[in-house]
Amino acid sequence: MKGTNIRPDTTTLNIVIHCLIKLGEYAKAIDMFNSMREKRAECQPDIVTFTSIIHMYSVCGQIENCKAVFNTMLAEGQKPNIVSYNALIAAYASHGMSKEALAVFNEIKKSGFWPDIVSYTSLLNAYGRSQQPKKAREVFDMIKRNNRKPNLVTYNALIDAYGSNSLLAEAVEVLREMEQDGIQPNVVSICTLLAACGRCGRKVKIDAVLSAAAQRGIKLNKVSYNAAIGSYLNVGEYDKAVILYRSMRKKKVAPDCVTYTVLISGCCKMSKYTEAICFLDEMMDLNIPLSKEVYPSVICAYSKQGQLKEAEYMFNLMKMAGCPPDVCTYTSMVHAYTAAENWEKACALYDEMETNNILPDTIACSALMRAFNKGGQPSKVLILAEIMKEKEIPFGDAIFFEMVSACSILRDWRTAMDLIKFMEPSFAVVSAGLVNQLLYFLGKSGKTETMLKLFYKMVSSGADVNFNTYSILLKNLLSAGNWRKYIEVLQWMVDAGIQPSKEMYCDISYFSQRSVGVENAATIQERLESLRGNVQNQILLSR
Repeated sequence: MKGTNIRPDTTTLNIVIHCLIKLGEYAKAIDMFNSMREKRAECQPDIVTFTSIIHMYSVCGQIENCKAVFNTMLAEGQKPNIVSYNALIAAYASHGMSKEALAVFNEIKKSGFWPDIVSYTSLLNAYGRSQQPKKAREVFDMIKRNNRKPNLVTYNALIDAYGSNSLLAEAVEVLREMEQDGIQPNVVSICTLLAACGRCGRKVKIDAVLSAAAQRGIKLNKVSYNAAIGSYLNVGEYDKAVILYRSMRKKKVAPDCVTYTVLISGCCKMSKYTEAICFLDEMMDLNIPLSKEVYPSVICAYSKQGQLKEAEYMFNLMKMAGCPPDVCTYTSMVHAYTAAENWEKACALYDEMETNNILPDTIACSALMRAFNKGGQPSKVLILAEIMKEKEIPFGDAIFFEMVSACSILRDWRTAMDLIKFMEPSFAVVSAGLVNQLLYFLGKSGKTETMLKLFYKMVSSGADVNFNTYSILLKNLLSAGNWRKYIEVLQWMVDAGIQPSKEMYCDISYFSQRSVGVENAATIQERLESLRGNVQNQILLSR
């Protein structure tokens, strides 16, 4: 057209913009849109142009720009039509922004238009994605009350609203309702139900959905195969997932990056690392580019099998492929180095993360802290803990465990006490392992009174204590020569329904023979005999 000096008009440019968006050439589409606005006299953008750009920003996930373009359209004198309104509702719906979607829906009515089935479906979808399935159903019922007929897309949106919120029975019921209304489900309906099965952990339902698809003559496509394979792996049905994958290949449905991402990550979650690597080999044989989700799983699989060089190769390959490692990938690599006891390289990754402005999450921080402790850099554990507080990264058992270990290595009594105060609100939910480590640290430091006070607080808060907890208390009390408290703790064990071991009785008996006077030794033996009698009575009563 340019070569023949034929000037393109608005319709021409709208078609080109539409094609550019379809091809993912968003920058070029924006350039053309801006060019139209700059040369308003020659080729003015119309309502179709603005609507296309709204749709483009929605696809890109830039929802604020969708509203900005809509407002620009109004400012430039363009009156939105139902398609424009629907494009904006759909943008909000795609991100579960139900309040904003409802506001636009109401604006349609105020502007003199009647919401069409697309408007209703988008609003329904907005509620589904914002985890409000009841409201999604209310919109569906409103469609029928207003004499609108739900279409296939509407039903699929309602199935998704229930399925994505783990309401599998309701989702299946919508499928039946759909067929009763004379609308045949399609492969999207099946995909949505399969994904819901995986979320709900329903093994039997996956088979039933696949059977229903076959009975209705619905051929599975790539997306539905991926959904079914993923659902099987989510419920631990590895063999069925592999059978379905082989069936997919046999029926000439080409697997894609998503297929292998699902398979490889699923294998790693089930500790099938050899199988994960086999799927990686198949993926690479087919020249399918590795996704950023695959790299962490593959690195994990290699490290679990002690193949550090292969894990490093994948990590470097990711960088060379122009795919910057994210926090999950760095965490996998830290675990790989930690498993290989290569503490220096694990610690170096932290510096690399800082350089690349990647903020570690709780899992990454605990892995890094373990590497710091094992690598002889416990002070870095406490520095990282302070950074976590500043960045408001949540603390967990693994974090506290490494912090206590760092305090123990450094013999930093003051920081340990500050940490205990910081942990106090969480005593009810901390693990027995962490409880025991704290008590061990205090006892080893010679702070037996503080150790007992901490034990009282933990028990009163409902923290989990076990045989090992009492064992730690007893050993430290005996080291401190506090035999009276030792016998008292033995009594606590019995009262808690935990039977003391023979070694515990022997330890205090041996102590009484060597370290106390005759009178105290007699007192100890008398109390032990009484305690043993109570234990025997409890055993008889339980029988």
